[in-house]
Order: sequence, then structure tokens, then C-alpha cells
Amino acid sequence: MSKTWFITGTSKGFGREWAEAALDRGDRVAATARDLDHLHPLIEKYGAAVLPLRLDVTDRTAVFATVRQAAEHFGTLDVVVNNAGYGHFGMVEELTEAEIRAQLEANFFGTLWVTQAVLPVLRAQGHGRIIQVTSEGGVRAYPGIGAYHASKWAVEGLSESLRKEVAHFGIDVICLEPGPYTTDFGGGSLRASAEHPDYAGVRAATEVEWELGDPKATRGPILQLADTDDPPARIFFGKSYEPVAAEHEERLATWRKWQPVSLAAFR
Repeated sequence: MSKTWFITGTSKGFGREWAEAALDRGDRVAATARDLDHLHPLIEKYGAAVLPLRLDVTDRTAVFATVRQAAEHFGTLDVVVNNAGYGHFGMVEELTEAEIRAQLEANFFGTLWVTQAVLPVLRAQGHGRIIQVTSEGGVRAYPGIGAYHASKWAVEGLSESLRKEVAHFGIDVICLEPGPYTTDFGGGSLRASAEHPDYAGVRAATEVEWELGDPKATRGPILQLADTDDPPARIFFGKSYEPVAAEHEERLATWRKWQPVSLAAFR
């Protein structure tokens, strides 16, 4: 059976790839973007199967109105993909109040508003799947991307609670954690703080050579996540497993080593 999707951030990157993947197989998509001009190719190719919606996810009132419009238009929402967001680079000391607030407004609060808006629809119909696009950076961290990590780790924590709250309503919650890809994350969507000269050495010493995946390769996997009868609570897209597993082993070792002190603090 065909599905109805609600996807944020479909103007480019993962959002565009996933919208096209769903539409290509005959599904219907409520595609949102801040600029509807970017959605014209989808409208021209897929016609009535796509509902283009202008949306800034940081506007809570607009989010609720847009979700309501999509649900009324299609009659159902089966798969909700919280994809909209961007990356902000800057050492923690370099972040301005406006920069960190803007990062959290887009990546965390935008996800929260969409989630809150779709839950009444999904509860009423007795089923639904929410795919929260966090990141490999939602379970590990690099220097110089603290604001981005803070936003994505927050989404991970929110989604862990959400999953346990809504499972009995027939609603699945998946944390999708992509690694580095050739999306616009490091290009036009990237924002950065003014650099403090004292961190020049840290920047140089911690510069990373990324192996970038092809976003088109995620089309099949996103459809699998939408269709599977046994959805994972979390899943990587890309080659993140080994480095993240190593970090988690290190955390376990540290907790184990300091367990006597932990227990002493309980007495």
C-alpha cells in the first residue's frame, strides 16, 4: 500500500532525495521548504502526489497549521521525517547567544514543534512512524561543532522519552543518525562563528578528513525504514558504527573503572 509522507527540509540534500524516492514508487508527499521555488521541479514531475508547503520550522504556529493542512489534504500521515536543520561551526567560547539560540531553534525546537503537531494525527489514526534525523553527531562529538552537537544530542534525548510515551498508540520513533555525506551541510547551509585566534592551534590539530557518502545511496534505505515491520530505535546511515562503538566502549570502561567511587557516593 502507498504511504503518505510529511518531510521537512525538502529543498535539497537528504530531504529532496527522500521525497523523490517516495514519490518515484507511488507514495504521496507533503514537502516543506522555506522557499517554495525550490519545490517547482517536484510539482512539475509528480503533480498531485506532492503537496508543496512553505514552512519555517522555528515558527511553532506555522508548523501546527501546516501539519493540519497536510493531514486534511491527504487524509492521513504515515511517515513523518524531521529533516530540516543546519550546521553551525564554532568553538564553545566563540558562540554568541544569537548563534546558539538560532541553532537550537532550527535543529531542536523545530523538530519538537513538528513532533508535537503530528502526534494528535498519528494517535487518532492509530499508527504512524516518526523519523528524527539526528546525526552521528547526536551520539559523539568533535571540537568546533558544539552548538550542532548540543542540538542533535537534545533531539536524541527527547526521542528516547517520546518512543516510550507513544509506542502503545502504534507510533514508532526512529533516530536516524547519518554520518558525513555530500549534502549542503558543509556548503551554503553552514554557518560559523567569528574565530578566536587562541583556538587556531586546536583547529589545526583537530581538522578531520571526511569520507563523504552519496546522498542518493540513502533512497533505498529510507524506504526500508518506512516499510519495515521491525523498525530500529536508532540507525546509522554511512560508516559510523566502528568509531562510535569504540567511543562507547571507552565510556563503559570509564564508568566501570570509577564504579567504586560512584557507589561510595550513594552511601
